[in-house]
Order: sequence, then structure tokens, then C-alpha cells
Amino acid sequence: MDLMQFLTTIQDNQMPEGISVYLQSLWYAGNDNWEKAHELIQDLPGKDAAILHAYLHRVEGDKWNAGFWYDKAGEKMPEYSTQEEWELLVKRFL
Repeated sequence: MDLMQFLTTIQDNQMPEGISVYLQSLWYAGNDNWEKAHELIQDLPGKDAAILHAYLHRVEGDKWNAGFWYDKAGEKMPEYSTQEEWELLVKRFL
């Protein structure tokens, strides 16, 4: 699966079967369901969950909380748009 195919599943409102929890979170984020996206990763350990947690708080507009999670992920808050970050994260987890 590539980014375009993933985007098609969002447009069709049909989550692909067997995708990781990280992609599930991004799928819900892509469907403007921040709450469900956050619920899936908020309690998971590790840097992969932390980077998604950071992204979601950046989308929410909570830069302090986002910064905390970027630090936990060992990454810096990006300078580019949240849409571009979403696309890069999808590619990263595909």
C-alpha cells in the first residue's frame, strides 16, 4: 500500500484490514476523528506512539503538549504544515 491507496481508503471510509495501530490512528486523524486517533495511541509506550501523540497535539493546537511528546520521541517539532507531517507519518508507517 502507498500513500495514494491509503488516501483512497479514507475517501471510501473503509479502513484497511490488518494495519498497525499507528496507521489506524493516522487513518482516524485523516478522517478528522482526533478523539479516536488520540485514544488509540495515548497510552502506548515507545517513540512511534510518542511521535503520533506529538503530531496529534500539534493538530489540536497544544504546542506545549506537542513539544513534550516530540521530546519523548527524540524528534523536533516540524516547521512544515500538519498536513505534510501527516503524509510523512503515513509513509513512515506504511
